[in-house]
Amino acid sequence: MTKKSMDKINKFRDDRNWRQFHNEKDLALSISIEAAELLELFQWKNPEDVVQNNRERIEEELADVLIYSYMMADNLNFDIDDIIEKKLVKNNEKYPVLESEE
Repeated sequence: MTKKSMDKINKFRDDRNWRQFHNEKDLALSISIEAAELLELFQWKNPEDVVQNNRERIEEELADVLIYSYMMADNLNFDIDDIIEKKLVKNNEKYPVLESEE
């Protein structure tokens, strides 16, 4: 994430005086709600058809998830690159690459 993107997100929020609604609990709820809306696009459908016919909607819902996630990270003063790197290290330890047996 770039500082420029976060600045745009915060400007949009601040121009509407929405900061008061963007506490960590409500942002976590919003992430979940938007993720559910993304899932709903795929419910009971062939995933290839959804991707082919609903790219714009997928893009919009994914953007909503990311925006709320970025806002939560910003509220908590988390560096997104840093927290992703830490999680990848943990995942690598938890799920090591298995060498194939010959």
